[in-house]
Amino acid sequence: MPIYEYHCSNCKKIFECLVLGSEQPECPVCRSTDVCKLMSACGFISKENGGQTVKKAAGTSACSGCTASSCSGCGH
Repeated sequence: MPIYEYHCSNCKKIFECLVLGSEQPECPVCRSTDVCKLMSACGFISKENGGQTVKKAAGTSACSGCTASSCSGCGH
């Protein structure tokens, strides 16, 4: 089952929560339900042309200071 990452708009805490169906996540610190789901980076392993394993994480960038969620977002 997926665990999602949330940001509490009330106390600014970032937390993880398992949410089933239509349940509303609640901040574990202040108990507020005014939370936003965050886009989490996920890891993956891919193979290059020569079969070499390349480990990368989504959301990482080779551009220094880049805040785009993917390289297509900044045009590089």
